[in-house]
Amino acid sequence: MQHSAVPELELAHTNTRPIHWVATATALAGVVALSSGLQPDSAHAAQAAGPQTKSAPAAAAPATTGVAFPLDCGPVKAVVQQKASGDLDGDGRPETVAVVHCDAGMGTPPDGVYVLTQGAGAAKPRVVATLVAPKARETVTDFAVRDGAVLATLLGYSTADVPSCCPDVKETAKWQWQDGAFVRSTPGNAQNV
Repeated sequence: MQHSAVPELELAHTNTRPIHWVATATALAGVVALSSGLQPDSAHAAQAAGPQTKSAPAAAAPATTGVAFPLDCGPVKAVVQQKASGDLDGDGRPETVAVVHCDAGMGTPPDGVYVLTQGAGAAKPRVVATLVAPKARETVTDFAVRDGAVLATLLGYSTADVPSCCPDVKETAKWQWQDGAFVRSTPGNAQNV
């Protein structure tokens, strides 16, 4: 048997009893709770110093209901075929782009593509730009608003002699707001259909 040079009373901490474990666990839980309360809020921890701004509630995109589109349909009504919304001019308020044509009983009526906006105090939306006029005799397919741009595939005609039933030209078009106007570009080349 081996004897220690230190009396047994001085090594009281080596004789653990259940109460010691309870006290240790309680102390550890207290430290963890206190340290979690002192941590920075994760939503603000990585933000750079600077003025704090509160964003206004997002504005609703203009509706197409009740809008007088610049389209002469005679005795039939204008129909919104497709629509998409997004902030096209970077002002923080969404615009709506609508593909509209006359509700013809047969044939392929040409489409018009219009940009709508609605001011904060305005009673109803208004047309602010025509991207495709119906007199161009084009039909819109594959239509979207993405990254502040309007994208569409246009089906049209190589000459006035091509019947309205059978477009023979396919073209992609992109419109972006630049220097106070919508500028059209052609990401792909026109193709004969």
